[in-house]
Amino acid sequence: VLHTDVAGYLPLVKVLHDEGFLMCADLTAADYLAYEPVRDVPAGVEAERFELVVGLLRFDPTERVRIRVQVPESATTVPTLFELYPGSDALEREVFDMFGIEFAGHPDLTRILMPEDWVGHPLRKDYASGRIPVQFKGSTTAR
Repeated sequence: VLHTDVAGYLPLVKVLHDEGFLMCADLTAADYLAYEPVRDVPAGVEAERFELVVGLLRFDPTERVRIRVQVPESATTVPTLFELYPGSDALEREVFDMFGIEFAGHPDLTRILMPEDWVGHPLRKDYASGRIPVQFKGSTTAR
């Protein structure tokens, strides 16, 4: 597990890519609003509200690395990995949609799960939870 801030994110990923980590297996985020200010991060790493978590794979020799990027609430923009890992396209769009973290340089940073007119980001811990009625296709009653 490697820890970095937003400024060190892309340089770190480029070094790992050059070392043979050619697959971005996962890219997601976490909102640690409820855990502030105490979090499990190494000494010298400043914990932020949001954390971007990226999993990279190398196949020869087989190795996996996880990158934990601290993203401050006041500046939720990080560089895209699309140029190095085109498969990160949908993963970055999902993080944008659910958490509101923007990816600078992404070719199509639009919502992927929620409707375009949806207000807010549902996986943020300060997003109001509520009941959305479920309607089944062909059903005569709404639940």
